[in-house]
Amino acid sequence: MTTHSHRIVPRPGPDFGLDGDIPRYWFDGDPFKSRFFDAMSLLFPEGEKFFIACVRDFRDDIEDPQLLAQVKDFIYQEGQHGAVHTQFNNRLKAQGIAVDHALQRQREIMFGTFRKRFSPRFTLAQTAAAEHLTAMMAHGFFGKHGLFDKADARIRAMYAWHAVEEIEHKAVAFDVYRTVAKGGYFTRVGAMLLTSFSFPMHVFILMRHMFERDGIEQRGRLWLKGLWWLYGPGGLFPRLLPHYLRYFKPGFHPWQHGDMRVYQRWTASFEDSGGDAIAAADAVMQDAQARAA
Repeated sequence: MTTHSHRIVPRPGPDFGLDGDIPRYWFDGDPFKSRFFDAMSLLFPEGEKFFIACVRDFRDDIEDPQLLAQVKDFIYQEGQHGAVHTQFNNRLKAQGIAVDHALQRQREIMFGTFRKRFSPRFTLAQTAAAEHLTAMMAHGFFGKHGLFDKADARIRAMYAWHAVEEIEHKAVAFDVYRTVAKGGYFTRVGAMLLTSFSFPMHVFILMRHMFERDGIEQRGRLWLKGLWWLYGPGGLFPRLLPHYLRYFKPGFHPWQHGDMRVYQRWTASFEDSGGDAIAAADAVMQDAQARAA
Protein backbone atom coordinates (compact mmCIF):
# COMPACT_ATOMS: atom_id res chain seq x y z
CA MET A 1 0.00 0.00 0.00
CA THR A 2 1.42 3.41 -1.00
CA THR A 3 0.31 7.00 -1.51
CA HIS A 4 -0.23 6.43 -5.21
CA SER A 5 -4.00 6.03 -5.02
CA HIS A 6 -4.38 9.18 -2.91
CA ARG A 7 -4.44 12.62 -4.44
CA ILE A 8 -2.28 15.46 -3.14
CA VAL A 9 -3.50 18.90 -4.19
CA PRO A 10 -0.84 21.65 -4.34
CA ARG A 11 -3.09 24.52 -3.16
CA PRO A 12 -1.70 28.02 -2.58
CA GLY A 13 -2.01 28.93 1.09
CA PRO A 14 -5.35 30.72 1.55
CA ASP A 15 -5.70 34.19 3.08
CA PHE A 16 -7.15 33.60 6.53
CA GLY A 17 -7.12 37.22 7.66
CA LEU A 18 -4.53 36.46 10.32
CA ASP A 19 -3.59 40.14 10.61
CA GLY A 20 -7.13 40.99 11.75
CA ASP A 21 -8.60 41.56 15.21
CA ILE A 22 -8.06 38.04 16.53
CA PRO A 23 -8.38 37.90 20.34
CA ARG A 24 -5.30 36.93 22.32
CA TYR A 25 -7.22 33.98 23.76
CA TRP A 26 -9.00 32.99 20.61
CA PHE A 27 -9.97 29.48 21.75
CA ASP A 28 -13.06 29.83 23.94
CA GLY A 29 -11.33 32.64 25.86
CA ASP A 30 -9.11 29.98 27.43
CA PRO A 31 -5.39 30.84 27.89
CA PHE A 32 -4.20 27.22 28.02
CA LYS A 33 -6.08 26.01 24.95
CA SER A 34 -5.18 29.11 22.95
CA ARG A 35 -1.51 29.02 23.87
CA PHE A 36 -1.29 25.27 23.26
CA PHE A 37 -2.17 25.77 19.60
CA ASP A 38 -0.18 29.02 19.42
CA ALA A 39 2.92 27.11 20.53
CA MET A 40 2.33 24.41 17.94
CA SER A 41 1.99 27.06 15.24
CA LEU A 42 5.23 28.66 16.35
CA LEU A 43 7.07 25.38 15.79
CA PHE A 44 5.62 24.59 12.37
CA PRO A 45 7.71 26.80 10.01
CA GLU A 46 11.07 25.35 11.09
CA GLY A 47 9.54 21.91 11.45
CA GLU A 48 8.31 22.01 7.85
CA LYS A 49 11.81 22.98 6.67
CA PHE A 50 13.23 20.02 8.57
CA PHE A 51 10.70 17.61 7.03
CA ILE A 52 11.42 18.89 3.53
CA ALA A 53 15.18 18.55 4.01
CA CYS A 54 14.87 15.00 5.35
CA VAL A 55 12.74 13.85 2.41
CA ARG A 56 14.99 15.62 -0.08
CA ASP A 57 17.93 13.56 1.18
CA PHE A 58 16.45 10.61 -0.73
CA ARG A 59 14.70 12.34 -3.62
CA ASP A 60 17.46 11.61 -6.15
CA ASP A 61 17.20 7.89 -5.32
CA ILE A 62 13.47 7.65 -6.07
CA GLU A 63 12.86 5.67 -9.24
CA ASP A 64 9.07 5.46 -9.06
CA PRO A 65 7.69 8.49 -10.99
CA GLN A 66 4.44 8.48 -9.01
CA LEU A 67 6.22 8.62 -5.67
CA LEU A 68 8.51 11.31 -7.04
CA ALA A 69 5.46 13.39 -7.99
CA GLN A 70 4.03 12.84 -4.51
CA VAL A 71 7.27 14.09 -2.98
CA LYS A 72 7.13 17.21 -5.13
CA ASP A 73 3.58 17.95 -3.96
CA PHE A 74 4.51 17.14 -0.36
CA ILE A 75 7.31 19.70 -0.49
CA TYR A 76 4.97 22.30 -1.97
CA GLN A 77 2.32 21.76 0.71
CA GLU A 78 4.84 21.85 3.54
CA GLY A 79 6.27 25.09 2.15
CA GLN A 80 2.80 26.65 2.10
CA HIS A 81 2.19 25.53 5.69
CA GLY A 82 5.39 27.19 6.80
CA ALA A 83 4.47 30.44 5.04
CA VAL A 84 0.98 30.63 6.56
CA HIS A 85 2.14 29.76 10.06
CA THR A 86 4.84 32.41 9.75
CA GLN A 87 2.04 34.95 9.19
CA PHE A 88 0.33 33.64 12.30
CA ASN A 89 3.59 33.81 14.24
CA ASN A 90 3.96 37.48 13.35
CA ARG A 91 0.81 38.02 15.40
CA LEU A 92 2.50 36.29 18.35
CA LYS A 93 5.58 38.44 17.89
CA ALA A 94 3.42 41.56 18.14
CA GLN A 95 2.21 40.26 21.52
CA GLY A 96 5.76 40.23 22.86
CA ILE A 97 6.41 36.52 22.34
CA ALA A 98 10.09 35.79 21.64
CA VAL A 99 9.35 34.13 18.31
CA ASP A 100 12.76 34.71 16.71
CA HIS A 101 14.63 33.32 19.72
CA ALA A 102 12.37 30.24 19.82
CA LEU A 103 12.86 29.58 16.11
CA GLN A 104 16.63 29.97 16.41
CA ARG A 105 16.70 27.48 19.26
CA GLN A 106 14.54 25.08 17.25
CA ARG A 107 16.89 25.36 14.26
CA GLU A 108 19.85 24.54 16.49
CA ILE A 109 18.12 21.39 17.72
CA MET A 110 16.73 20.16 14.41
CA PHE A 111 19.53 21.12 12.05
CA GLY A 112 22.46 21.55 14.42
CA THR A 113 21.83 18.39 16.43
CA PHE A 114 19.42 15.96 14.73
CA ARG A 115 20.63 16.51 11.15
CA LYS A 116 24.30 16.44 12.15
CA ARG A 117 24.34 13.61 14.68
CA PHE A 118 21.74 11.24 13.26
CA SER A 119 21.79 9.42 9.94
CA PRO A 120 19.61 10.61 7.04
CA ARG A 121 17.60 7.41 7.44
CA PHE A 122 16.89 8.19 11.11
CA THR A 123 15.91 11.81 10.47
CA LEU A 124 13.60 10.59 7.70
CA ALA A 125 12.10 8.21 10.27
CA GLN A 126 11.62 11.23 12.57
CA THR A 127 9.81 12.94 9.72
CA ALA A 128 7.56 9.93 9.13
CA ALA A 129 6.80 9.83 12.87
CA ALA A 130 5.96 13.54 12.99
CA GLU A 131 3.74 13.16 9.93
CA HIS A 132 1.87 10.37 11.71
CA LEU A 133 1.35 12.59 14.76
CA THR A 134 0.09 15.52 12.71
CA ALA A 135 -2.18 13.29 10.60
CA MET A 136 -3.49 11.65 13.77
CA MET A 137 -4.36 15.06 15.17
CA ALA A 138 -5.82 16.10 11.82
CA HIS A 139 -8.15 13.09 11.81
CA GLY A 140 -9.06 13.56 15.47
CA PHE A 141 -9.30 17.29 16.09
CA PHE A 142 -12.07 17.88 13.56
CA GLY A 143 -14.08 14.74 14.21
CA LYS A 144 -17.34 14.29 16.06
CA HIS A 145 -16.01 15.85 19.28
CA GLY A 146 -16.09 19.33 17.70
CA LEU A 147 -12.86 20.50 19.30
CA PHE A 148 -12.72 23.83 17.50
CA ASP A 149 -16.40 24.77 17.73
CA LYS A 150 -15.65 27.66 20.14
CA ALA A 151 -12.50 28.84 18.38
CA ASP A 152 -12.07 31.97 16.27
CA ALA A 153 -13.27 31.12 12.76
CA ARG A 154 -10.07 32.35 11.10
CA ILE A 155 -7.69 30.25 13.17
CA ARG A 156 -10.05 27.28 13.03
CA ALA A 157 -9.96 27.58 9.24
CA MET A 158 -6.16 27.73 9.24
CA TYR A 159 -5.88 24.56 11.30
CA ALA A 160 -8.57 22.78 9.25
CA TRP A 161 -6.76 23.57 5.99
CA HIS A 162 -3.48 22.39 7.47
CA ALA A 163 -5.20 19.25 8.77
CA VAL A 164 -6.66 18.36 5.39
CA GLU A 165 -3.28 18.63 3.69
CA GLU A 166 -1.60 16.61 6.41
CA ILE A 167 -4.12 13.87 5.67
CA GLU A 168 -3.43 14.10 1.93
CA HIS A 169 0.31 13.62 2.24
CA LYS A 170 0.42 11.60 5.47
CA ALA A 171 2.17 8.59 3.90
CA VAL A 172 4.74 10.27 1.65
CA ALA A 173 7.65 10.36 4.12
CA PHE A 174 6.69 6.88 5.33
CA ASP A 175 6.79 5.47 1.80
CA VAL A 176 10.14 7.10 1.06
CA TYR A 177 11.49 5.70 4.34
CA ARG A 178 10.25 2.19 3.63
CA THR A 179 10.80 1.82 -0.12
CA VAL A 180 13.75 4.13 -0.85
CA ALA A 181 15.70 4.51 2.41
CA LYS A 182 14.98 0.83 3.22
CA GLY A 183 14.31 1.75 6.82
CA GLY A 184 13.45 -0.95 9.32
CA TYR A 185 10.95 -1.36 12.13
CA PHE A 186 13.17 -0.59 15.13
CA THR A 187 14.53 2.63 13.66
CA ARG A 188 10.96 3.69 12.87
CA VAL A 189 9.81 2.96 16.43
CA GLY A 190 12.84 4.62 18.02
CA ALA A 191 12.27 7.76 15.99
CA MET A 192 8.62 7.80 17.03
CA LEU A 193 9.51 7.53 20.72
CA LEU A 194 11.97 10.42 20.41
CA THR A 195 9.46 12.55 18.52
CA SER A 196 6.68 11.71 20.97
CA PHE A 197 8.83 13.14 23.75
CA SER A 198 10.54 16.08 22.05
CA PHE A 199 7.53 17.63 20.33
CA PRO A 200 5.26 18.10 23.38
CA MET A 201 8.27 19.13 25.49
CA HIS A 202 8.99 22.01 23.11
CA VAL A 203 5.31 22.97 23.01
CA PHE A 204 5.14 23.13 26.81
CA ILE A 205 8.37 25.15 27.07
CA LEU A 206 6.92 27.70 24.66
CA MET A 207 3.63 27.78 26.52
CA ARG A 208 5.43 28.56 29.78
CA HIS A 209 7.15 31.50 28.09
CA MET A 210 3.82 32.71 26.68
CA PHE A 211 2.13 32.57 30.08
CA GLU A 212 4.97 34.59 31.57
CA ARG A 213 4.69 37.25 28.87
CA ASP A 214 0.92 37.31 29.39
CA GLY A 215 1.46 38.05 33.07
CA ILE A 216 -0.79 35.19 34.15
CA GLU A 217 -0.80 34.53 37.89
CA GLN A 218 -1.61 31.17 39.52
CA ARG A 219 -0.07 29.34 36.59
CA GLY A 220 0.08 26.07 38.53
CA ARG A 221 -3.69 25.85 38.58
CA LEU A 222 -3.83 26.72 34.88
CA TRP A 223 -1.37 23.93 34.06
CA LEU A 224 -3.24 21.35 36.11
CA LYS A 225 -6.54 22.15 34.46
CA GLY A 226 -4.98 22.27 31.00
CA LEU A 227 -3.05 19.04 31.34
CA TRP A 228 -6.23 17.32 32.51
CA TRP A 229 -7.94 18.63 29.36
CA LEU A 230 -5.11 17.13 27.30
CA TYR A 231 -4.37 13.86 29.10
CA GLY A 232 -7.14 13.18 31.62
CA PRO A 233 -9.80 10.47 31.09
CA GLY A 234 -11.77 11.44 28.01
CA GLY A 235 -9.21 14.15 27.27
CA LEU A 236 -7.88 15.26 23.93
CA PHE A 237 -5.02 12.78 23.54
CA PRO A 238 -6.52 9.68 25.20
CA ARG A 239 -9.15 9.79 22.44
CA LEU A 240 -6.34 9.64 19.90
CA LEU A 241 -4.32 6.94 21.66
CA PRO A 242 -5.57 3.97 19.57
CA HIS A 243 -4.58 5.77 16.37
CA TYR A 244 -1.17 6.62 17.84
CA LEU A 245 -0.45 3.06 18.97
CA ARG A 246 -1.14 1.61 15.54
CA TYR A 247 2.17 3.10 14.40
CA PHE A 248 3.93 0.46 16.49
CA LYS A 249 2.43 -2.46 14.54
CA PRO A 250 5.10 -4.12 12.36
CA GLY A 251 2.84 -4.07 9.30
CA PHE A 252 1.56 -0.52 9.78
CA HIS A 253 0.87 1.80 6.85
CA PRO A 254 -0.66 5.31 7.23
CA TRP A 255 -3.46 4.67 4.75
CA GLN A 256 -4.78 1.73 6.76
CA HIS A 257 -6.19 4.10 9.38
CA GLY A 258 -8.06 7.38 9.74
CA ASP A 259 -11.67 8.50 9.29
CA MET A 260 -11.87 10.32 5.94
CA ARG A 261 -15.23 12.03 6.48
CA VAL A 262 -13.64 15.27 7.69
CA TYR A 263 -11.36 15.34 4.67
CA GLN A 264 -14.21 14.64 2.25
CA ARG A 265 -16.48 17.27 3.83
CA TRP A 266 -13.77 19.93 3.75
CA THR A 267 -12.66 19.33 0.17
CA ALA A 268 -16.24 19.25 -1.13
CA SER A 269 -17.12 22.50 0.62
CA PHE A 270 -13.84 24.14 -0.42
CA GLU A 271 -14.51 23.36 -4.06
CA ASP A 272 -18.20 24.29 -3.91
CA SER A 273 -17.42 27.64 -2.28
CA GLY A 274 -14.81 28.57 -4.85
CA GLY A 275 -11.88 28.11 -2.47
CA ASP A 276 -13.29 29.64 0.72
CA ALA A 277 -11.28 27.96 3.48
CA ILE A 278 -13.31 29.55 6.28
CA ALA A 279 -16.57 28.26 4.80
CA ALA A 280 -15.01 24.81 4.39
CA ALA A 281 -13.93 24.74 8.05
CA ASP A 282 -17.37 25.89 9.15
CA ALA A 283 -18.95 23.08 7.12
CA VAL A 284 -16.69 20.58 8.86
CA MET A 285 -17.73 21.92 12.27
CA GLN A 286 -21.42 21.77 11.36
CA ASP A 287 -20.98 18.18 10.28
CA ALA A 288 -19.17 17.36 13.54
CA GLN A 289 -21.98 18.91 15.57
CA ALA A 290 -24.58 16.93 13.64
CA ARG A 291 -22.68 13.67 14.24
CA ALA A 292 -22.38 14.43 17.96
CA ALA A 293 -26.08 15.24 18.36
